[in-house]
Parts: sequence; C-alpha cells; structure tokens
Amino acid sequence: MVNVTTSPSSNATPEGLVVLGQREEYDYNYFALVLGVPLILIIILGNVLVCLSVLTERSLKTATNYFIISLSVADLLLAVLVLPLYVYSEFLGGTWTLSTYICDALMTMDVMLCTASILNLCAISVDRYIAVVVPLKYNRNQFSLRQLVLITATWVLSLGVASPVIFGLNQVPGRDPTVCKLENDSFVVYSSVCSFFVPCPVMLFLYYWMFRGLRRWSSGRSRSQLTRGGKRSLSLRLSSALQRENAGVRAGAKEKVVYLMPTALSPMSPSAVSMASPTATLGVEDKQQDGLGAGVAESDPMTTQMDSVSDADPTERPSRQGKCLKENGLAHAKATKRGRRNSKSSRVSGRERKAMKVLPVVVGVFLACWTPFFVVHVTNVLCVSCKISPTLISVVTWLGYVNSAVNPIIYTAFNAEFRNVFHKLLCCRA
Repeated sequence: MVNVTTSPSSNATPEGLVVLGQREEYDYNYFALVLGVPLILIIILGNVLVCLSVLTERSLKTATNYFIISLSVADLLLAVLVLPLYVYSEFLGGTWTLSTYICDALMTMDVMLCTASILNLCAISVDRYIAVVVPLKYNRNQFSLRQLVLITATWVLSLGVASPVIFGLNQVPGRDPTVCKLENDSFVVYSSVCSFFVPCPVMLFLYYWMFRGLRRWSSGRSRSQLTRGGKRSLSLRLSSALQRENAGVRAGAKEKVVYLMPTALSPMSPSAVSMASPTATLGVEDKQQDGLGAGVAESDPMTTQMDSVSDADPTERPSRQGKCLKENGLAHAKATKRGRRNSKSSRVSGRERKAMKVLPVVVGVFLACWTPFFVVHVTNVLCVSCKISPTLISVVTWLGYVNSAVNPIIYTAFNAEFRNVFHKLLCCRA
C-alpha cells in the first residue's frame, strides 16, 4: 500500500520541498526513477507472459493456473495504476503535487490490489486443499464453478475492503494536500487485518494440513508399490505364456483378434475369457496418468481367468469370436472407467505435485516481502511513542512492490512448462 509521508521542516513545508520566493524546487530522488521504471517494466512483462502462457498453452490450462492468472492480473494493475504515481511522488522527494481525489483513488487501488494478491493466494490454498482432501469431487483439467466463485469472491472482498477510502473516509479536516496517505488510523488497522493478518494464518493452516495429507499418501503409495511388484511380475509371466500357447493353436487361420485386458477387470465367467481367436494375443495395459504409474494387474480374479484360458476347447473358439470381442470390449470400458475413479481417489497427479512445490515458494516470498510492510505500518499507528522514520516506511513499501515482479521469476525457475512457454513466446516461435 502506498504511504507517501514526509516530515515537515521548520518552515512547515514538506521535506524535499524548498521554497525560494514564489518558486518551488524539489529535492529530486533519482534513485526512485532508477529503481521504479525498470520495476514497472519487469512486472508488466513478466505477468503478461504468465497470462499468455496459461491462455495459449494447453498443458498449462489447469485449475490452479487460472488462480495464478488472477494473481498476475492484480500485479499488472498494480504496475499500471499504482506504481507510476508512487514513483512520481518518490521522485519529487515524497511530495504529492496532484489533487486529493487522485490520491484517494490511488489509495483505494493500492489497498484493493494488495488485498486481491493475498486473497488470491488464500483461494489457491483452498483449491489445493480440496484437490488433496476430496479428489473425487475435484476436476483438475477444467475451470469449474467453484474456481469461478473463489476468484470472484476474491475480487469482491478486495473491493469491499478498499471502498471506504474512495467514498470519503480519507477526506478529513485539516488534511495536508502535499502528503498522500491513509488519513484514518483505524482504517489502517482494519485494512491490515482484512488484507494480511487474517488470510495469512488461514492459508498457512491449509497448507500445513495439505502437506500432512500428501505425506500420508506418499508413504501409503510406497507400501502399495511393494505389494504390487509381485503381482505385476506374476501376471506378466502368465500373459507371455498364454500368448505363446494361443499363437500355436491354429497357425493357418486368416483372422486375428487382439484382446487388450485392462489393469483391473471385474470377475467374469471363464468361458468368456477362454473364447479366444486362433491366434489371439493377450496384452496387459500399463498406462501412466499425469506422471504417476497406474499399477498393473492387481486383480486376483483376472489372474485366475488367465489360467483358465489354456483349458478351453480350441474347437469352440472360432464360432464364438464375436461374442467374446463384444463382452471383452465392454469389460475393458467398464474397467477403464473404474480404474480412473480409483486413480483419482488414491493419487495426486504429477502436475499437481509440481504446483505443490511452486506454490509454497510463492507464498513464502510473498510473506517475506509484505510482512515487514504491514508490521511497520500497524506499529506506526498503534505505537505513538515509536518513531518510525520515513526512510524505513519507504524501504518496506518498495519491498512489497518488488514482490509483484518476483512471481513470474519463481514460475520460470521452478516450473519447466512455464519456462519453455516463456522462451517460446519471447522468441516468437509457434
């Protein structure tokens, strides 16, 4: 949040403003230009790349990344609407030369966008918590109504927190028009609580329970993989033996039917499985979804049916091929659908695991950048005897704004997909 404050000099003029007769001269702060202009350009470029990456790259169109777009939009608006006026005021030595109405609009946008940033991070934590705790109800690949409600609520609440300023709260008697700041101390505390001190504990609490759930899932998955290893080896050996046996039943047949047995089949009658073609080949499907293995041949009934194939009467097979193909195809479809449901309930996708690695970094950097700002400003209001220098206030404000430029760098450093798309966009490649 902008808080352009100055300490008055002995002649009651703002610090940095020198009065010579009727002419006013400013103590120009060129460092503000050197830091501010590149910062604005970096924020705009980085966050535009984030938005374009998600909107143009199919693999990045996930539920979590739509929240990241919302966060990037908040940073973009901050760079376009707030930072230019803040840099201009800092360049003039902290003196506000525009109207008080523009100052109030600036304060409103600053409070709203700062609140939107942290509430977007809070909404991401809620969305991730749902994905981990109740995965059956979570759609990973489509933008659902729940995500729309969360993003809309984020912006509505942010506007609600900031709106008192634009509706006249900042218009107090005796206001100094050369200083642009939040004039109401109670509002400073109120906005800090709503924007930071309430959402942050909620967000950290959700991430704590989320990572506890992921640790339990990882340990359970390791144990299940040890159990699956033996079953997978046995099933694949049976499949190879069955393939060799069926290949020699009728070598002269012209017809060839290929059966793809799914990883988990419901119990079927032995006759349905034994109705193989003269040169039938039994394959075992081993797919991977979202970067994690699905597991192969876990069903004992399936292994039993595979044993029963060799006992079937070869003379019955050619006459019953059609029925077998139909029944086997139906079983395959049902098993695939059931396998996907089981997969959803027992695994977190590889893409979500990547997001879970990036998001704590984003949250940690956000807290590191904005915690000093809120602590300093609340202390400045509540502790009358504390003498906080304008320089410290300026430093923590700049630190908060730097956060808007850091997020795209984090995505590039920790996510190969974002990095590749950034490179493609910057090089103008299709």
